[in-house]
Amino acid sequence: MTIRNLDDLLAEGVSGRRVLVRADLNVPLDKQTGAITDDGRIRAVLPTLTALTGAGAKVVVFSHLGRPKGAPDPQFSLRPVAARLGELLGAQVRFAEDTVGESARSTVDALADGEVALLENLRFNKGETSKDEAERGAFADQLAALGEAYVDDAFGAVHRKHASVFDVPARLPHVAGRLVLREVEVLAKLTGEPERPYVVVLGGSKVSDKLAVIEALLPKVDRLLIGGGMCFTFLKAQGHEVGTSLLEEEMVETCRNLLERADGKILLPVDVVAADAFAPDAAHDTVRADAIPSHRLGLDIGPETVAGFAAALADAKTIFWNGPMGVFEMAAFANGTRGVAEAITKADAFSVVGGGDSAAAVRALGLDESSFGHISTGGGASLEYLEGKTLPGIAALED
Repeated sequence: MTIRNLDDLLAEGVSGRRVLVRADLNVPLDKQTGAITDDGRIRAVLPTLTALTGAGAKVVVFSHLGRPKGAPDPQFSLRPVAARLGELLGAQVRFAEDTVGESARSTVDALADGEVALLENLRFNKGETSKDEAERGAFADQLAALGEAYVDDAFGAVHRKHASVFDVPARLPHVAGRLVLREVEVLAKLTGEPERPYVVVLGGSKVSDKLAVIEALLPKVDRLLIGGGMCFTFLKAQGHEVGTSLLEEEMVETCRNLLERADGKILLPVDVVAADAFAPDAAHDTVRADAIPSHRLGLDIGPETVAGFAAALADAKTIFWNGPMGVFEMAAFANGTRGVAEAITKADAFSVVGGGDSAAAVRALGLDESSFGHISTGGGASLEYLEGKTLPGIAALED
């Protein structure tokens, strides 16, 4: 099976044609002001959009934002995204106040060659996420009617069987955008024959969220470093008390089995930063991972663990990192994530940051994004690809 890409569509000619672009503009917004706090996902789609506008296409962008309940909700409006997208493109972006209604139709009809419109949040419509194929298909029909060709550049959504991702490409000539093509090429390197040593760093809060990818990667990697909240379930599996740290009790036996099968590949923290409370100003200090006080919870890996993880990364030739090492949003508990990230950049390796909170941490901590081989825009999609799952959005693009 092959996937046609944006260059194939451009070669056919797009001047004057209405081209639908499914983007992932699900950016974080400040709860108080509504301001965009990280525009990385908007920037990621710019190469595809500028290629299309430069070729004279009438570009119609659509995306989701947050988790509205299938009806309009002002807190999830894409209006601020339209403003920021316009700033980055250096041109006005027309904004439709609905997705397939009168505003969408009139906005699209008013587009001149080389102009861009952004439709309101797809998830304001129940049909976008419906499990009922007829309902989802009816919404896809309305979306497809707005365009003459379809480009998927929303890698962060390709693991969802949603109307805009799975059903619309069945109704129009379809191609992968610049971002989706790059993501698939990069992840294919990790699932093929990666250069060794191949080291994976996993963090985040729950083992259950990462269990499938651990199972898939364990036979393929040389070392698997585990930090973040999920490490405490592994520490518990080793027989250590973890105080009030995040713990998935029902996963302890699973973690014990993984450790037994890992043949020494899994590296866990030897020290942690333990605090009195989950708060930025909580009293805290560094303790041994096997001696966490009963009244404290671990919120970061400790300096000895950072040094050990850095040593395990030093000779790596391929690195995949998904999930922060601690609560990096709080300065007191960001050192673990920063230290491991810096160690990744120093390794002479092809490094992939697996989207989600890891990508957010890179930007929030002011790290040089160009120091990493690739920063994915799709945390969940990256993990599911590495698990070997079929991603609906990718399958829909195959010919």
